Amino acid sequence: MNPYIKQFPELFKGKKVLYVHGFGSSGQSGTVTRIREVLPNAVVIAPDLPIHPEEAIDLLRRTCVSEHPDLIIGTSMGGMYTEMLYGYDRILVNPALQMGDTMKDHGMIGAQHFSNPRQDGVQDFIVTKAMVKEYKEMTEQCFSGITDEEQKRVWGLFGDEDTTVNTFDLFHEHYPTAIRFHGEHRMNDQSFMHSIVPVIRWVDDRQEGRVRPIIYIDINTLKDKWGKPNSSSQKTIRTLLETYQLYFVAPAPAEARSYADVNAWLYEYVNVPAWGHTVFTNQKPLLYGDYLIEMEKTEGMATLIQFGSDTFKTWDDIAAYFERLGGQ
Repeated sequence: MNPYIKQFPELFKGKKVLYVHGFGSSGQSGTVTRIREVLPNAVVIAPDLPIHPEEAIDLLRRTCVSEHPDLIIGTSMGGMYTEMLYGYDRILVNPALQMGDTMKDHGMIGAQHFSNPRQDGVQDFIVTKAMVKEYKEMTEQCFSGITDEEQKRVWGLFGDEDTTVNTFDLFHEHYPTAIRFHGEHRMNDQSFMHSIVPVIRWVDDRQEGRVRPIIYIDINTLKDKWGKPNSSSQKTIRTLLETYQLYFVAPAPAEARSYADVNAWLYEYVNVPAWGHTVFTNQKPLLYGDYLIEMEKTEGMATLIQFGSDTFKTWDDIAAYFERLGGQ
């Protein structure tokens, strides 16, 4: 078991996850291994894709019909194909939505070698200009089946250090759920665990109708006097996310610039879990939830966890408290 990977046996338990790999890869990629480790009770399907795009999308559509996946995750070129698999919950990671242009820009024409073993034993292939044209024609089919319902079922995740593809704006023209995460084009264990897994959890919660207890966290409890994250705050947030629904609270400012400052801080230090989970309000006592982590002594509808008090002097104290609660 990878020491950086944590298992979540309850996520997608008994359900099917279809993984769609990137260009020159296979169903034996390291990402497939990560998914299987993190979701040990899910059935992970990861076919080797044909090189020609029409053959690849036909295979994926047949697989969807026969397997009925509960979630499809596609990376890079696989994200391009995944966008076209309408009718399913989908996560697109650094999708190469202009694959033909990407192949030209990065010199992919000519002799190529598969980066992972394939079931047919083939390890080398050749990319021709005609094949690049096939990919350009394929990408012209992207976004052709979008409905209001589809927009709720697709997540786009884009590494902020990705130098291979940059389709954030293109995706965001069609889907509201475009999220930047800290990472490069190829996911590592950290970017997968901190950025992809929270979205997997959101999708599974929605499918299961699962309602988690809500914790509101005042953003000032996360910062030290230099504006950096308080000790253990980031680690605690990652732990709490496994059991609770988190919202990050900040005062409603008078100037738009202040909104941007708050969002920039959360983007830098909390990242994906804060997307769509930030609340601006000057009436924290009216927040309807289970817990409120706050520095002031506030009476409200949520149980107060007063950060800095004798009981909760540090984020380690808060982590220990919620560990004792066991998700209640």
